[in-house]
Amino acid sequence: DDAVIDFEITANRPDCLSVVGLAREVATAFDLPIALPAAGADARVRLAQTPIGASDRLTVTIEDEELCPRYAAAVAEVTIGSSPAWLAARLQAAGVRPISTIVDVTNYVNIELGQPMHAFDLAKLAGVSLRARRAKPGETITTLDGVSRKLEPDMLVIADRDRAQAVAGVMGGAASEVSAATTMVAFESAYFKPASVRRTSKRLGLKTEASSRFERGGDPCAQVVALQRAIALMEQIGSGRVIGSIVDRAPRPVAPKTLALRRARLAHLLGAAVPDAQVERILRGLGLTVAASADGWQVIAPTFRVDLLREVDLIEEVGRHYGFDELAATFPVMTQPAPAPDPRVPRDHLVRRVLTAA
Repeated sequence: DDAVIDFEITANRPDCLSVVGLAREVATAFDLPIALPAAGADARVRLAQTPIGASDRLTVTIEDEELCPRYAAAVAEVTIGSSPAWLAARLQAAGVRPISTIVDVTNYVNIELGQPMHAFDLAKLAGVSLRARRAKPGETITTLDGVSRKLEPDMLVIADRDRAQAVAGVMGGAASEVSAATTMVAFESAYFKPASVRRTSKRLGLKTEASSRFERGGDPCAQVVALQRAIALMEQIGSGRVIGSIVDRAPRPVAPKTLALRRARLAHLLGAAVPDAQVERILRGLGLTVAASADGWQVIAPTFRVDLLREVDLIEEVGRHYGFDELAATFPVMTQPAPAPDPRVPRDHLVRRVLTAA
């Protein structure tokens, strides 16, 4: 109803670099329900009910679990063309240039869910395999911008049987680029170590939308959901269909963090007692799981909130949604007498006055 929404969101919050993240913030601020992506034909943001398992069309291997803790992929039969006007308009509104149906789908999912994706032309992958490995000494790749780049051994790449086909988390390679002649694609949805992406991006002098998101640290559990969303979107616009199952490689599953929030500590840091009902409403609205404890709450922080690491992080969430304007302005309590003024201060003031008068 023409309401102006005005609240501050930290720029380094990875979950707020997506439509879903912003919607969650708005829903919490105005105490409104939110329709999250879900399976089913009646879902407002639909996820495809694609099974997870092995694929007879594509082999996925993680050879460096430290730099790539999770890698998911799916094969689809596609028709390359122009995206519908509504999809192209939404991309343009977000500052993204529409390219083609499949590329637009991956960009749309990135904006909507905050999970970068990439599509390889399956016919151009040697051995129809994708391998997350470190670059070989002296290995080079021509990226999508047409530049040949020399890779270093500590850089992570996505390779087929013979050579690197993408700089992991930064940019794909021209050799497996989706074109008008593409009929089969392999969708990639992965989680890469933020420090590795940041280091690689800096050394190559290559800053992209994907690298900007990966280096902040995304959700290590969003990869399959992103693929399910991309498949549903692809089917919705009639640009293709998935073949087989989603391949999900996660050697080191990440569990949500459990944090303790003490009622007394919350009141001490904020300088005001926030009603329990408000605390629980705010935290649950932000997607956290809350259970009462003897002195406060046990809170489970979802994996998409990589910034929630300590009790004080939860207190900040409560404070900003409760409203810092609701906190009374007070002076800090003095625990000891104020020290005598430094004799240099009045001397400097005197010198300043004398010089000004002169």
